[in-house]
Amino acid sequence: MAELGQGIMLGVIGLAGGFAVGSAFVALLIVLDLIPRLVQITRAYRRSAVFESGILLGALYWSCADLFDWTYAFPAGLLLIPAIFQGLFVGMFAAALTEVLNVIPIITRRFKLKPFILSLLMAMVLGKVTGSVVDWLWLHP
Repeated sequence: MAELGQGIMLGVIGLAGGFAVGSAFVALLIVLDLIPRLVQITRAYRRSAVFESGILLGALYWSCADLFDWTYAFPAGLLLIPAIFQGLFVGMFAAALTEVLNVIPIITRRFKLKPFILSLLMAMVLGKVTGSVVDWLWLHP
């Protein structure tokens, strides 16, 4: 009987944690208007439902994959295609978040980097790409 009580309590705590994290994620998307901004950047106004559905289904799929420890044995070359799309999505999502928060203009004004903005952006892009390649090829092959 004690095991059943522990299992129920563990389930309630897990659900509460999931609801808290999910609510924070949805609040981030709604408060910062990230989806509409992402749609605006990509000029895909008629496909906004696709963006919303993609985020929802991606979060649901990866939650299940993590929870149930799903593993697939695909060759590395085949995984390159979804990895590219995932990188594009994360990059666009980060760009939309950056634009919404006006991080780059604030940084350039405060540190007087306006003449170097192209170099700053290229350094950010190349640093992100380099870090992703190092992580993908050497740290987690």
